[in-house]
Amino acid sequence: MLKKEEKSKLIDELADKLGRCTIAITTDYRGIIAKDMVKLRRTLRNAKVDYQVAKNTLIKFAADKSGKEQIDSLLAGPMAVAFGYEDSVVVAKALNDAISSSNLGVKITGGILGNKLITGTEVVTLASMPPREILLAHLFGQLNAPIQSLHTVLNATISGFARVLQARVTQMEGGN
Repeated sequence: MLKKEEKSKLIDELADKLGRCTIAITTDYRGIIAKDMVKLRRTLRNAKVDYQVAKNTLIKFAADKSGKEQIDSLLAGPMAVAFGYEDSVVVAKALNDAISSSNLGVKITGGILGNKLITGTEVVTLASMPPREILLAHLFGQLNAPIQSLHTVLNATISGFARVLQARVTQMEGGN
């Protein structure tokens, strides 16, 4: 049983993590043995993801304190929360890969992306997206396509005009 000071410290720590994270993913960890939980935490730590088990009431107090009350609807049964502080796709992918590759009984129940509540299915979908850099490259390619097409059309017109002029010059030189 935690003392009141320890609970307060844990709530502050959870509130800090919730406030700083770009994504918080809730998982139901029923049926996982301690050895597997240690391996899962180690794998996630290598991917720069904090994975913390806490009582639902403490998470609720921390969510209220950090302004992310949306997470309350996800808290049912034994919960652990994965906190990611950088690219949300990388965090979702790391958690999803760690769970699926080791066949753990952990189930992704949902999460908070920024301040938006997302379902477990949306977290898995997020995990299947390409990284931010690749998405940006696709976006810039799409933005560049109309400009490239315009350049090609204008260049073809100018090249065609230059060929007509060259043909006329050649014709006139041959006619003299």
